[in-house]
Parts: sequence; structure tokens; C-alpha cells
Amino acid sequence: MATKTLADSPMWSYLTNHAFVLLCLFRNPDVRLREVALTVGVTERAVQRIVSELEADGVLTRTRVGRRNTYTIAMDSPFRCGLVKDRTVGELLQFLGK
Repeated sequence: MATKTLADSPMWSYLTNHAFVLLCLFRNPDVRLREVALTVGVTERAVQRIVSELEADGVLTRTRVGRRNTYTIAMDSPFRCGLVKDRTVGELLQFLGK
């Protein structure tokens, strides 16, 4: 029987694309969404949708500064999942670091 390699396994992650987008915006609040898309490995449209969802949920605020946007994360936003609903988005971002 052959040994499985990482190349043979389907790609998955412990974190969602929402978490990766938040982490990018936490590290650089002035980053362009095109750069976030390249970093996360999704389309720019997917990042725009994620940012819109995070804004609608009150986790993220977008502010226009000149021709660019800057993003502010509501660090005290609770997780949506019942298993960790007593934890905040800020705790995750602080853990993952800059």
C-alpha cells in the first residue's frame, strides 16, 4: 500500500477565508483588497464579498481615506460558533499575531 503525501490530500485549512481576510486587514489596515486576494489565494471578488459580510455583521468598518480604504476591526466581536462564543475576534487575531 502506497503512503499518502500532502499532494495526494485535498486542500483544507483550520481557518476559514474570513479569518484569513481579517488577519490580513489586522496586519495592514490600509492594504488593497487585490493584495489580500493574492495573499489568501482567492479572487478579489471573494474578498469583497467577505469584507461586505464582515461589515454587515459589525466585525469590520471600512473608512474612505482619499482614494483608498482603511479597515478597522471590532476586536471585541464575539465568535459566531457556540463552541467558542465566549471568545472574541481580537483574541484570535492577537494569537495569530502580526
